[in-house]
Amino acid sequence: MSVSHEYVQYDKVDKEQLQSDIDAVKESIGAPTWDDFQHLLKLERWGRVLSFCGYLMIALLSYLESSTEILSPLLFWVIAFFAAFALGVGNLSRWANVAHPILHGAYDKVPNIPYRYTKAGFARGVRRYIDWLDWIKPEAWAYEHNIMHHYHLGEKDDPDNIEHNLRAIEKFPRWLKYLFVYLLAATWKLSYYAPNTLRILSNKENRKQNLQESYKLEYSPFKRNGFELWKNYVLPYALVRFVLIPCLFLPLGSEGVLNALLITVMAELIANLHSFLVIVPNHSAGDIYRFDEPHKSQGEFYLRQIMGSVNYNTGSDLMDFTHGWLNYQIEHHLFPNLPLSQYQKMQPIVKEICKKYNLEYRQESVFKRLKMSIDLMVGKTHLLKVEGV
Repeated sequence: MSVSHEYVQYDKVDKEQLQSDIDAVKESIGAPTWDDFQHLLKLERWGRVLSFCGYLMIALLSYLESSTEILSPLLFWVIAFFAAFALGVGNLSRWANVAHPILHGAYDKVPNIPYRYTKAGFARGVRRYIDWLDWIKPEAWAYEHNIMHHYHLGEKDDPDNIEHNLRAIEKFPRWLKYLFVYLLAATWKLSYYAPNTLRILSNKENRKQNLQESYKLEYSPFKRNGFELWKNYVLPYALVRFVLIPCLFLPLGSEGVLNALLITVMAELIANLHSFLVIVPNHSAGDIYRFDEPHKSQGEFYLRQIMGSVNYNTGSDLMDFTHGWLNYQIEHHLFPNLPLSQYQKMQPIVKEICKKYNLEYRQESVFKRLKMSIDLMVGKTHLLKVEGV
């Protein structure tokens, strides 16, 4: 499919000049500062407070159950929903607003930055349980995302190329495709990110050892690869989140434990749906481009990040927090290792540069973009292809 005539064609863009203009944006923003780090700490506090409030509401719910003769079902589910919502958003925030930029090394150059907030120190070893415990092993996600996704955007080697990943269901009836997408969204981190990041990291390690075999995905804990998936990906998170934490509510009785388990499962569902909402539409829709060959220059790399990404609505810290700061996807893909606060400063400048080169700067509601992504996933639309590239 050819490029829209409304915008400049791929091979007509002066990529060297584009590189110069984009690099100048970073220079104008300046080096990361202590204020940028304080901004990160504020976002971290917001996420922690949400999680604390979620568990506090679980305790309140359990207390009301044990101390009152009648707790109406409506009140029970209202409290349960808000508790799950707070935990779910706190869960997503820990990944998107904290782990994501830190593992890109976004704060490494801040003077006197604490080691635990650097790429080398964050979530390493036992600190995984303190900094970022999820279905995903931090170093596996860092390689899958930071290297393979960011530097192969829209290519066959991009592990997050949704259209390529869903070729296995392309012959399914459309109703079944929709069902598959909804199930994927509800289990997103466990069903997609955990095994996929393990597979990609394992293939990297095989290449380092000059092994020709490709990693074979296995789910049985009684097979070598399946054992690794369960030992280092599934069980650490599952045991803490769904066993240890609910057991902490045992002083409130069996109802406390069951309430904590129920609401934790609800929160997990919300966290998956939330992450699916803000992650998938970034690069997946019928107006986003794919590329058959690797980029050949830094200017071409910048051009692809613009043509292969989309922003959501941006503005206040609160709005950006709810988007996991993934609403600045164009700016983030141009400069992955910058503090989150710097994207707010450079966003209007990058938008003007796109206008200068007659490049489409996509920025729309995340919900509109979600619909467009689902259309792509079920085969109603397809990624655009730049002719000759």
